[in-house]
Amino acid sequence: MIETTLQTLAAFPQQLEAHYAAVPAGFRRWTPPSWDGIPSERFSALEQVLHVRDIEIMGYHVRFHRTLHEERPLLADIDSYALAAERGYDCDDDASAALMEFRVARARTVDLLSKLHAGDLARAAQFDGYGPVTVRGLMHYLCSHDQQHLAGLQWLLGQIDAARHVPTDHPVPAHA
Repeated sequence: MIETTLQTLAAFPQQLEAHYAAVPAGFRRWTPPSWDGIPSERFSALEQVLHVRDIEIMGYHVRFHRTLHEERPLLADIDSYALAAERGYDCDDDASAALMEFRVARARTVDLLSKLHAGDLARAAQFDGYGPVTVRGLMHYLCSHDQQHLAGLQWLLGQIDAARHVPTDHPVPAHA
């Protein structure tokens, strides 16, 4: 089971890049008239990429480190929207840099996790908003987080397609 999760975590950067590349030019910052049904945070395609990078580095790197080196630490849940404001997602247009930084960060994550032993994987923490968790559980939550953002990008692609090809009373904004 751990090997499958590690392989999935290792493959995610390429999947994220491919999903982001599928977003049509001019729609990287586009937002839909309604977020009803979004399976991830209410972020544009570019903001999805920035968020995934930041949660990897500021969230999961910290969580894994603390769980491996402290006795039952309390791991913070990160407010995604506050982080986006703090990190200036609305001004950051460098998806290439964010994807590269994420690729490097994820390689570090996979390298760390692939070297752990059964005792390391069983180390426990308290994850705010989730409850008790082990390093193994954090791996699964990270993998789930990845999948939520692929689903979010697919959802946005569906919304973009409708905005481009289905006549409505809501025209596509000029900045899209």
